[in-house]
Amino acid sequence: MLIRHPAGRAVALVGAALGLAVSAYAGTVIHKDHDPDALWKIVHEKCAKGAKPCAVYDALRGIALLHSIEGRGQYLLIPTDKVTGIESAAVLRADQPNYFAQAWSYRDRVSASYGLPIPERMLSLAINSSKGRSQNQLHIHLDCLVPEVRAVLDRNDGRIGPNWSILPEPLNGHHYRALYLATLNASPFLILAATLQHPETEMGNHTLVLAPLDEGYVLLDDTAQGLDRASGEELQDHACHGVIDATAGQAASKVTH
Repeated sequence: MLIRHPAGRAVALVGAALGLAVSAYAGTVIHKDHDPDALWKIVHEKCAKGAKPCAVYDALRGIALLHSIEGRGQYLLIPTDKVTGIESAAVLRADQPNYFAQAWSYRDRVSASYGLPIPERMLSLAINSSKGRSQNQLHIHLDCLVPEVRAVLDRNDGRIGPNWSILPEPLNGHHYRALYLATLNASPFLILAATLQHPETEMGNHTLVLAPLDEGYVLLDDTAQGLDRASGEELQDHACHGVIDATAGQAASKVTH
């Protein structure tokens, strides 16, 4: 569920279960018959009845975990109730699960899917804005972080504090604001909503990305405007190049020596 403008690297969508086809360009997925409710149908009509492809379906906790076809290690955390997206009033209710914390609890699945350890610092969570997604069922992407994004966060770690501030460097050409979180106890949706005058109408324009720091986490926020559709998924690497390439390089070095 990522829709990028033409300058972006790819258009990441749901996967084979949603009627998609992979193009000749690596990492690019093209719409065939776009159904914005495809994710909901998978969770509600298949996973709820014990069928694949969900890796987890937990009605008591109100979550499902889907292993996405887009990226070997990508997982999607999805509510078992009908929740449209970040703009839904449901995410601001006190009785709702902390979807970000739930998604992060499954981070070991990424390493398991690749068959090698993925350092936690190279992982991330992302939810796209209503303008930057293709699916009308809330889903949080769990996958690797783009290495260049990791580098920017590391360089600016000391500047990320408990108050929102614009990162000095753009991420994928977009100016994200950043907030330090000591824990994941509070819902990022509620944290974002507390900064908006009218969250009931403004939330849908925002994207949120979560990544670990040396201590704690950074919460990143971008707002849809112009060609920027606020797709935080743009900061994720669905091929995990930062880890896979480094591992391959180390292996090659051992062979030559």
